[in-house]
Amino acid sequence: MSEKTQTKEPVSAKESMRQRRLQKLTELMDKGINPYPYKYNKDIDAKDLQEKYKDLPAGAETEDYYSVAGRVMAIRNSGMFIDLMDSSGKIQIFSHKENMDVDKFKTLKLIDVGDIMGFYGSVRRTPRGELSIKAKEYTLLSKSLQTLPEKFHGLTDQETRYRQRYVDLIVNEKTRDTFRKRSLIIQKIREYLAKKSYLEVETPILQTVASGANARPFVTHHNALDMDLTLRIALELYLKRLIVGGVSERVFEIGKCFRNEGIDTRHNPEFTMIELYQAYADYYDMMTLTENMVAFVAQEVLGTMKIKYGDNEIDLTPPWDRKTMLGSIKEATGVDFMEIFTAEEAIQKARELHVQVDDGMNWGQVVEAVFDDKIEPTLIQPCHIMDYPREISPLAKVHRDNDRLTERFETRINGWEIANAFSELSDPIDQRYRFEAQALAKANGDEEAMSIDEDFINALEYGMPPTGGMGMGIDRLVMLLTDSPSIRDVIAFPTMRKIERE
Repeated sequence: MSEKTQTKEPVSAKESMRQRRLQKLTELMDKGINPYPYKYNKDIDAKDLQEKYKDLPAGAETEDYYSVAGRVMAIRNSGMFIDLMDSSGKIQIFSHKENMDVDKFKTLKLIDVGDIMGFYGSVRRTPRGELSIKAKEYTLLSKSLQTLPEKFHGLTDQETRYRQRYVDLIVNEKTRDTFRKRSLIIQKIREYLAKKSYLEVETPILQTVASGANARPFVTHHNALDMDLTLRIALELYLKRLIVGGVSERVFEIGKCFRNEGIDTRHNPEFTMIELYQAYADYYDMMTLTENMVAFVAQEVLGTMKIKYGDNEIDLTPPWDRKTMLGSIKEATGVDFMEIFTAEEAIQKARELHVQVDDGMNWGQVVEAVFDDKIEPTLIQPCHIMDYPREISPLAKVHRDNDRLTERFETRINGWEIANAFSELSDPIDQRYRFEAQALAKANGDEEAMSIDEDFINALEYGMPPTGGMGMGIDRLVMLLTDSPSIRDVIAFPTMRKIERE
């Protein structure tokens, strides 16, 4: 009786390398080395070391000793030269058997690219001019079991970069720079608003009513209260409640919002917004604040107000251009929608302009569709587009000169919406009417229409002062200031389709 031969499935190259690292891990542990210790006393960052000894001549050695730590990014000459990278930069490690214990030196062969190490030694500059630590001691701080992407090609697959951001950050300096700038951009926004006496506040993420924007919410359920809740789609209505309450005449919040919608280069279901509100102000004040804040942040983070995005040179220097929505449409197409009074006529005219619109759209929605198609892509330089139709602006005050419009503007840069702002609606009776129109649209199938927020109307009935408000997408601003082509490039862990693993 013949025995059946069993064939093993081939091991991938990646798994084979992991197995070799596991073997090294075992050897290290057999030598009594803990590959994952608790602490290491690091004295100095690579950047500070480079700065301190920038005038040290080639070939010079010092009697100054330091402990440095970071990730091994390259090993040359059988471990004699090691490139160590920490969050500030790179320092070279010089390892030689004359400088350290013989057994310790031999154990270096068990170290791999990707391992996190600590080295103690003196500062020297090699004859070729490379600042180095002449290692006397070293400590393994974390044994890496995965192989980093190959040096010259790096991590170039976009899908992997977004799913394994930690690897992307390890190997791509541009990625690290983007997220450092993101942090600095947010810091500078806070700094600017603090100087303007704005109070930073926090409002609920879990809410009973999805309102404050036209968007489809995520719905969840709270077991203890046995009630459905939504993740907030905007920060607006609670911030206005704080203005009503008088906690400050100027408030802002930087926080996460969530919209159960599509994903593209400018949209992620989870995103970061800033919204701010100022009592006794209107949308003209918000225009000035918006352009000055963005210009300040650009100057502070990039050192200039003139930036490059893709092939476009963009000048953020205030003041920015101001155009009305209907005026810009008339200028580009010759059609004056203010002379059109019915939705049916507007739809017909839009189709004559080869703009895709749906039956049942109201006048304001048609105007917006024509603007989005004909005007928006042309707005490369910063521009405030003013005076939106009333039907598409349920939270903005009626325009003081034309009751078909509202005192609302959207700031466009590089063809994108960057900010949305109003002279805020403070009339509770008008607000109820607007909410009811939104509720009717929702009942007729518009999943992005707002619901009626009774408590917010109640707050308005106590009286809200004339208020200017502005909301801005932080992610898009970061995209703009870092020349990033996708919102996924500026969100550390963007929402991705689930991968079924075997």
